[in-house]
Amino acid sequence: MPEQAPPLPAGIDRRAFLKYAGATLALLVSPVGQAATNILAVRVWPARDYTRVTLEYREPIAFTHQIVKNPERLVVDLEGVEFNSVLSSLPNKISETDPYIRLIRAGRNKPGVVRLVIELKSEIQPQVFMLKPVGEYGHRLVLDLYPTAADDPLLALLEKLDAPSEKATAKEPRQAQPEITRMVTIVLDPGHGGEDPGAIGRGGSYEKHVTLEVARRLKAKIDAEPNMRSMLTRDGDFFIPLQSRVQKARRVQADLFVSVHADAFIKPTARGSSVFVLSENGASSSAARWLAQRENAADLIGGVNLDVKDPHLARTLLDLSQTATLNDSLKLGKAVLGELGGVNTLHKPHVEQAGFAVLKAPDIPSILIETAFISNPEEERRLNDDAYQEKMAEAILRGIKGYFAKNPPLAKSKLVRLD
Repeated sequence: MPEQAPPLPAGIDRRAFLKYAGATLALLVSPVGQAATNILAVRVWPARDYTRVTLEYREPIAFTHQIVKNPERLVVDLEGVEFNSVLSSLPNKISETDPYIRLIRAGRNKPGVVRLVIELKSEIQPQVFMLKPVGEYGHRLVLDLYPTAADDPLLALLEKLDAPSEKATAKEPRQAQPEITRMVTIVLDPGHGGEDPGAIGRGGSYEKHVTLEVARRLKAKIDAEPNMRSMLTRDGDFFIPLQSRVQKARRVQADLFVSVHADAFIKPTARGSSVFVLSENGASSSAARWLAQRENAADLIGGVNLDVKDPHLARTLLDLSQTATLNDSLKLGKAVLGELGGVNTLHKPHVEQAGFAVLKAPDIPSILIETAFISNPEEERRLNDDAYQEKMAEAILRGIKGYFAKNPPLAKSKLVRLD
């Protein structure tokens, strides 16, 4: 028989004693009452829009943060965290070109607490939030450092218009700029980015890199056209929430929204290029539904602070009475799909429809292009080929120009100069 526990001294309640003993044992394990957690990875994503710092760990942690003035600093205390080699490497991840972070210091502040001190180059508006495990990621603490005054994308486009021509010389006076009566604005959206790699090919290619390269090539070609200009929703390797991509297009009064992707499918034999538009009544195929679900999960993977909401944008996304816009999207999609057929096999001979969140601008014709399947080894190789990327960008531009040839931009989209 097992030995009986010795009786407690008279006057001591057994339940109270056991509760006290358990608490004492917990304190012996860790100064904060639990075993210390190791940080598994730290990642820094600098960009003009904002800089993101991500800490990944196995178990949930407690934290506090505050802004300290003179000089500007963001101080974050991590409770129950072990200071390890991963955290000690964080200062080396800061680039001199980071627009917002001067440097990061990390160290033990007191027993059971690690302190991060982020020295800033200017005032920022931090968003600090936690993300639950998703995909290949564990728990994450996200520090998003936004500028107090965000860039105005419309003003940036106008500044480019006012820039002197490359052909001008110092001896020639700058000619008066002609009045802008109708300038077509196209927003290009390279899918994924930053924390969200998108699909990953068998050869190790990331969709986020391919989409950015194709979009950059397309932007250069559009900007070289008379009366056409373009803007990228992201111009580097950082994450943009799906709603923010739509919002950027609406802020610059875009005429078209073109989202560029190179997705994967469950079967590596899937191949070909596709064009999608929004569907309000279900997907046009099971594959379209599957792809839309994958793309709409980008916010979960990339990480969005759900406490920050834009009520106006939320109402906009709910207002899907956009029959005219959807018809224009279908016309644009058909024009682009026809040109893509000259570059690559078409996955389907018609424009497909599904509930892609990124296509929900109610007043902007929008398409999502799958340049090829990165999950197909042969197409993955092509997607990384400079010549193929160039041909793909040229085909998309021909499709856009073909669409405008048959559907001239309406006067209501006329851009008014701000001066």
